[in-house]
Amino acid sequence: MQLKSVSKSSNLNESEENLTPISFREFDDGLTDGVIIGIYKGEVVTVNYSGKRELTLSRKDLVELVKMKELQHDNIVYFMGACVEPDRVCYLTQYCARGTLQDMLADAQTSVDWTIKISFLTDISRGMNYLHKSFIGLHGKLTSNACLIDSRWVLKITDFGLSTFKLVLREDKPGANFYKNLLWTAPEHLMSSISFASQKGDVYSFAIIAYEVLYKCFPYDSIRLEYKDIIMRILDLRIEPFRPHLSPLNDPDANPAILNLVAQCWSEDANVRPTFDVIEKTLKKFYSGKTESIVDSMLKKLEKYANNLEMIVKQRTQEVIEEKKKTDLLLNSMLPPFIAEELKAGRKVEPKMYQSATVYFSDIVGFPTLSSESTPMQIVDLLNDLYGAFDDTISKHNVYKVETIGDSYMVVSGLPQVTERHVVEICNMALDLLGIVKTFKIRHRPEMTLMLRIGIHSGPCAAGVVGHTMPRYCLFGDTVNTASRIESTGEALKIHLSTPARDQLSRFPGYVVEMRGPTELKGKGSMITYWLLRKDSTHEN
Repeated sequence: MQLKSVSKSSNLNESEENLTPISFREFDDGLTDGVIIGIYKGEVVTVNYSGKRELTLSRKDLVELVKMKELQHDNIVYFMGACVEPDRVCYLTQYCARGTLQDMLADAQTSVDWTIKISFLTDISRGMNYLHKSFIGLHGKLTSNACLIDSRWVLKITDFGLSTFKLVLREDKPGANFYKNLLWTAPEHLMSSISFASQKGDVYSFAIIAYEVLYKCFPYDSIRLEYKDIIMRILDLRIEPFRPHLSPLNDPDANPAILNLVAQCWSEDANVRPTFDVIEKTLKKFYSGKTESIVDSMLKKLEKYANNLEMIVKQRTQEVIEEKKKTDLLLNSMLPPFIAEELKAGRKVEPKMYQSATVYFSDIVGFPTLSSESTPMQIVDLLNDLYGAFDDTISKHNVYKVETIGDSYMVVSGLPQVTERHVVEICNMALDLLGIVKTFKIRHRPEMTLMLRIGIHSGPCAAGVVGHTMPRYCLFGDTVNTASRIESTGEALKIHLSTPARDQLSRFPGYVVEMRGPTELKGKGSMITYWLLRKDSTHEN
């Protein structure tokens, strides 16, 4: 697109010769909503389309364009050029990355302290003071949307001058937006059909913006009225002048005198309103005794944010560590610790053969009858109480609980941690569990004694992790089957030993064992089995 750039030369006898064709291109930065961005001479600019299909510049317009190029101030948006091509009528201005003041104040995530508030108001007063003393003379449409914030948090005034490029729309039936845009307009201009702008009117607009900044809210936000009704209330001279409510500022650094300045600036009597020169000098007084600039304030905010972020990260890290401990504890209760570590590391756990281990089985005699006479919740409470007591006991022995299925309880020693005393560990545990059962009280049947039946067998055994969704550490081999048969052929409140288990136990003195005799095991034939009666008190150590 070709852009007509106006030179700063004051010689305008040949107006067309002073329009030098240059080019710019538009792009979407994905950050600014509703703002057209362009690149002009390698610099990011804002493209302001007028809405007019075509435009012919008069000598007066050319003079204004040249003077607009000469306006240079830190608190106004620079005019950079204009385009008068048909259907492309627009002008370019300086790009401010942080958007409008109104949008920033509406953002709940953005915190604005007293230093930044006063900095913004000071920037507005400086920019407007400069405009009032320039050929522009006045703004006429000053709102928080006409205040832009650049990347360095400097506020700049925009939308002044260049009336030729701006399309004035006349509405037969004004809508809500029409009255919304009048909230910054002084009462005398609302009532006038001739003049809608003056320097005193700009001061009134500044007061409304100051209210937005100080309270970080939209004008009249706390008043539940339609925009049209608000304008009507402002125009009603029969009542007290209608303005936003100036409540005390909660900021401890705030100077209460600024509220008096705001009230003076939106006074009903335009003659009472101060000039921007006076406003600028007054705002400087609020900085008295303060050496902190807006940059220092922003750096302090960033430092506070970084410290807060570090504290949050530390807190979250500690929470993750605590949750990891809980997860590890749960995993270790389901799998042997070294198996759990291997699985967490993503390594495959190969099955392993153990040459000698002792397997324990137990169940409750008459459990099906007890279940039929109890509610499901009573059975759950019974097993939870019983196995809770069992789990506390087996933790004192070098054994591993393989699983519980209903009333069946399976424990092994000698794997996955190898020990030569596996039969001793299981027998000691069995004697302890038998002692617990004899004194155990069932909640809903306190008079009843649980008839625990225990079977123990020793021999070779294979072990490995089975499954992916819910992996289980399982035992395999004839030793497991034989231990189950030893348990099922035993008697209530007795510990039934197989011959291999008795032979292993005979290596360790101090246990009283009684021969039971030949016992028929299902699928195994006949085997001489034994009863483990007790542990001899003379061999406790």
